[in-house]
Amino acid sequence: MTVLKTARVRVPASTANLGPGFDTLGMALSLYAWIELKEAEQTAFHLYGDEMNGVPQDKTNLIYKVAQMVFREAGVAVPELDISMYSDIPLTRGLGSSASAIIGALVAANTLIGSALSDSKLFDMASAIEKHPDNVGASLFGGIITAVWDGKHAKHLRIEPDINLEVTVVIPEFQLSTSKAREVLPEHVSLKDAVYNVSHASMLVAALASGRTELIAEAMSDRLHQPYRAALVPGMTEILQDAHHHGALGVALSGAGPTLLALTDCRENRKAELEQYLTDTMSKQGINASVLKLRPESEGVKVYTEGNTLSFMDMIKGELMK
Repeated sequence: MTVLKTARVRVPASTANLGPGFDTLGMALSLYAWIELKEAEQTAFHLYGDEMNGVPQDKTNLIYKVAQMVFREAGVAVPELDISMYSDIPLTRGLGSSASAIIGALVAANTLIGSALSDSKLFDMASAIEKHPDNVGASLFGGIITAVWDGKHAKHLRIEPDINLEVTVVIPEFQLSTSKAREVLPEHVSLKDAVYNVSHASMLVAALASGRTELIAEAMSDRLHQPYRAALVPGMTEILQDAHHHGALGVALSGAGPTLLALTDCRENRKAELEQYLTDTMSKQGINASVLKLRPESEGVKVYTEGNTLSFMDMIKGELMK
């Protein structure tokens, strides 16, 4: 099997759950990580951007380990890699930083060996690594996805985001690991709460698929994870209850948090009001937070074709200036 000289990919960030769709619903966002893999005589790392601080630069690196999984699955040996990565996705903030690295490594490694594995196989592998399919599915396929994973195989349906849908995220200046956020969840929930979430997740998928954005606020309500995680994110309970009064179509904890995500309609002129409300609510709790205005990303992972003569960082700088 031929190994290419270089493989480059761009991966979107993602948000998961969207309220009631715990470990099931995901959406790609217009925030990105770029990864380049080259076959090398000795493994080396070139990590760029503030979000790369503290990332391992040896063979314990997630990108290296995931790439090797692809090579083993395809029966190819590429033991040494030159790895470059630049990311604008904040680490451990609930915006799919680990999922973007996993998808980027899987697709870049697969591209490097001539795309030996199918997208469905990569999705299975990504879901097994992440232990749920929502973030990785959104980064792989783009748009909004609803997915199932039985422990071996993942399947998804993709929804094209409404053209008027925008996203505002408020990112507290503290990190929250997924493992810590999962520790506070109960092992058992009542039948009443289970039915509540099934009904609201079903309504949310139907609302997103049909463009019935007026149903989003109620449909994004959740009883499975957000009430238990609220104590980990000061200001979260108030924002979940009141953000729709300040211009949000609906609001949810993004993934495991601590980022909170508000869906908005670009035709409404209340973005400044919503941003002020979000930051003021966090500030009242003594939490510094930044706000990003994003959009749903329809394109999943992007593979750059051969023939790009620009250096890795020059290519990225060109894209960021667009």
